[in-house]
Amino acid sequence: MPIRRLIPLTAAMLTASVFAAHAGSCSNDIDLMQARIDARVEAIAAAGSFVPPGISAGMGVQPTPFGMATVEEKMGEVSGNKVDAVHAAMARARTANAGANTAANYRACEKALAEVRHIMAR
Repeated sequence: MPIRRLIPLTAAMLTASVFAAHAGSCSNDIDLMQARIDARVEAIAAAGSFVPPGISAGMGVQPTPFGMATVEEKMGEVSGNKVDAVHAAMARARTANAGANTAANYRACEKALAEVRHIMAR
């Protein structure tokens, strides 16, 4: 095959491989964002007042970060709308990531994570 034909073919294959790599999973990004959320909830909990027994009753020995956020919301330390918005955006990110490994799903996942970043910055 002459070099002139090989160059465009090679360029096309390289471009396709870049898009395929970019269309990969955003699991690491989700994990990093979940760690940020968990750290933020724990910091709010540590800075806040003692949780009255009635609010935390039934949470068990090891509450989940979302459960802790719910308690913080009940105590007025976190907005309920903010907790719900972060929870919904993370669910969208996980749903997009669980779908087929396409560029559209990757973008949907990243868009949902960007929304979480925006909500947490407020």
